[in-house]
Amino acid sequence: MQRGLSSVQSALILTLLASPGVSGPLLAGGPSSEKTNGVFTQFTGHIQQRIRQDKTAFAKASSCTDRLYKQEKKNVSPAPVSPIHFQPASQSPNREDCLRDYPDGLDAVRKDFHQTQTSLSVSLTFYEFALVGDRDDDERYSAEELRDLFQSLDLAYDPAHPASTHAGELSARFDVWHRARNLESLMHGMEQLYEKGYRVTQADRVELERVMQ
Repeated sequence: MQRGLSSVQSALILTLLASPGVSGPLLAGGPSSEKTNGVFTQFTGHIQQRIRQDKTAFAKASSCTDRLYKQEKKNVSPAPVSPIHFQPASQSPNREDCLRDYPDGLDAVRKDFHQTQTSLSVSLTFYEFALVGDRDDDERYSAEELRDLFQSLDLAYDPAHPASTHAGELSARFDVWHRARNLESLMHGMEQLYEKGYRVTQADRVELERVMQ
C-alpha cells in the first residue's frame, strides 16, 4: 500500500520542485469483452482532465503565494507551507491578477495553496489507482480487474452493465472523493488492490511521470 502511494507523492514533490504486473484472466462465465472495453480509456481520460485543471489551479496559487509573500515579507512571518515550488509552463499571474483573485491577501492565498495542492495530490493518486487496476498494462480492464476496482471503491459491480455505465460509475466516485479531498478512502482502496497482488509497474511509473509534466 505505502509503496503505491509514495510513488505519486514522491514524484509529485520532485516534479513540482524543478514488481512487474501479473496478468488477470477474464472471469469464467463473466461478461464479454464488449462489456469492459473502453472503461479504462474513459476513466483515465476523465481523471486526466481533472489533473490538468488541478495543475493550473495549483500553479496560480503557488505563484500568487510567492508574489504576495514577497510583497508582505517585512510584515509577516514565513508561510507555513510545503517547500514545493511549481514552475508553470504558462505565464505566471501578475500582482494585479493575484490581488483580484485573492482580495483577502496572503491568508487567502495560503489557504488556496493548501487546497489546490491537496486536490492535485488526490487526482494524481487516483490516476495511479486507475493504472494499478490495469494489472497487465493492456490499457483495458478485464472483468476480474473491473470487479476488483469496484470492490476497492466500495461500489456495487454489475457485470451486465455496459462499458459506459461502468466508466460513469467509476468517474462519479472519483468526482465525489476529489471534491471532498478524500485521500483516506482512496488509500484504503489502493490497499485492497495491493492485498490482491496488484502493483505499480514500470509502465505505470512512466505514464505517471508523463502526466506530472
